[in-house]
Amino acid sequence: MTVQDPATGKTRFAVVPASYVLLLRETEHGEDGAGTEVLLQLRRNTGYMDGFWAAAAAGHVERGETAEAAARREALEEIAVTDLDLTFATAMQRTAHDLPIDERIDFFFTARSWSGEPRIVETAKCADLRWFPLSRLPDPVVPHEAVVLAGLRRGDLAALTHHGF
Repeated sequence: MTVQDPATGKTRFAVVPASYVLLLRETEHGEDGAGTEVLLQLRRNTGYMDGFWAAAAAGHVERGETAEAAARREALEEIAVTDLDLTFATAMQRTAHDLPIDERIDFFFTARSWSGEPRIVETAKCADLRWFPLSRLPDPVVPHEAVVLAGLRRGDLAALTHHGF
């Protein structure tokens, strides 16, 4: 997507911001004892990565909205949770040259506490909502989100990440 700069008349690309919420919990599982689980949704009827597992809540940052406010709004709209204790995880600069909107900045947050029981609110867009160990994610996961989840699992997620370059 491009926009015209009114001051110079030059055409520039537009960057689309989005916020992601990764709910995390510690649990006992398998032989390896305690582990971290992440809540993921199975996308459907969205027109983007349908049939892939993705962050439980995510969406575009609206005009005049902070990334944190967008994360909280999306969590309420998509999985009915509030009072998230958000921790910034990474900002991802992303490009996808084959899509109409190909320049993005994604803000990923984790939350280990919240109010409410996560549930599917947008039933037309979400086929399933399930907890998975970070060490055993389902297949397939949205590729750029898989990069973030792998960094969380390894404990080496950088503050700034890139995808598609």
